[in-house]
Amino acid sequence: MSRIYLAGPLFCTSELEYNLKLRLILKEEGFDLVLPQDNSGSIDVGKMSDQSFAKETALDIFSDDLALLGSCDALLLNIDGRVPDEGACVELGYAYAKGMPCFGIKTDIRTAEYGIDNMMIVGALGGNIARSVPELVRMLRDAGL
Repeated sequence: MSRIYLAGPLFCTSELEYNLKLRLILKEEGFDLVLPQDNSGSIDVGKMSDQSFAKETALDIFSDDLALLGSCDALLLNIDGRVPDEGACVELGYAYAKGMPCFGIKTDIRTAEYGIDNMMIVGALGGNIARSVPELVRMLRDAGL
């Protein structure tokens, strides 16, 4: 079963629930969707306004998430929204630089630039952007994952 790292927003209930739902759907299709939200341990987001806590926690999250990403076979970027999540873009750049297969899912019609998605994001994804989960499954299978 291919391990696919989900890069995307995970800062509110609806985002967390979407990630869990997507993992269940992809598991039924034979893919192991790895969620960094499962790797967060006991991080207290309420304390993030304390600068010393925020810096220490940010460095821990950065290291932990890159280690988790490195254990995966591919990256899936959730690019719903007007602009992608900043941290997810860093993860995409890392995966791209490592030569990992990168895919995107975008079910949202909003864009930030001239009615198209950011060209650097599209380029790093190799144009592999699914507009639905069934299209994503086909794309992943076609890539041999």
